[in-house]
Amino acid sequence: MKKILINSIHENEIRVAIIHGNKLCNLDIASFDRQSIMSNIYKGRITRIESSLEAVFIDYGLKRNGFLPFKEIHKEYFPLKFLNTCNYKIHHPLIEGQEFIVQVIKNERGTKGALLTTFISLVGSYLVLLPYNFNVKGISKKIKGHNRILLKKMISMLNIPNNMGVIIRTAGENQSIEILQKDLEFCINDWNKIQKSLIRYSAPCLIYKKKIF
Repeated sequence: MKKILINSIHENEIRVAIIHGNKLCNLDIASFDRQSIMSNIYKGRITRIESSLEAVFIDYGLKRNGFLPFKEIHKEYFPLKFLNTCNYKIHHPLIEGQEFIVQVIKNERGTKGALLTTFISLVGSYLVLLPYNFNVKGISKKIKGHNRILLKKMISMLNIPNNMGVIIRTAGENQSIEILQKDLEFCINDWNKIQKSLIRYSAPCLIYKKKIF
C-alpha cells in the first residue's frame, strides 16, 4: 500500500514523499526561500542571437535573460528548408523579437541566466506528458520486472493524443489504467490551458508554474 507523507515543519520548505511499504518511490522538495523556477513555463522572446555559442538569449520576464541552445529549439520554429541541412546552426532563420514557449531546465546560478528548452514536459502525479514528442512512450528505469512488462501493456491502452508522448513515472508503478488515464487527462487539460494563455498574454510572461505533488 502506498502512502503520501508531507513534511512542512520548516517555514520555507515543504517535502512530499510517496512510500510503498519500506520503499521510497518519489520525493519532491519545494524551497520557497530559494524561489526555484525549475520546470516553470514562460512565453518569451529572443533578445540576442549568438551564433558562436549556438544559442539565443530569451527575455522571459525575469531580471536575467534565459539561455536557449539551438539544440533545445523544436523544429517547428524552423522553416522546413532548414530542417534537412547541417548548416542551420550557422545560417539560422531565427530573428530578434521572435517568440517562444520555453521551460526552465536549470535555475539561474551566479551571474548566469536560467537554461531553457522548447521541448516542454508536464509532470503529473504518475506520468509525464510530452506535447512535442509524439514517438515517446516510456517507463521509468526504476520500474523493473513484471511491473514493467505490465506497464508496457497499459501504456498502449492509454488514450494519448497522436501528437504527444508519455513517460510513466516511478510513482505510476502499481497504479490502475483508470488512474493513469485520469492523470493523463489532467496533464492534457493543463496543456490546453497553456495554449490558451499563449494567445491571451503577451511576452514575456509566466504561463505555467510547476505543481507540487
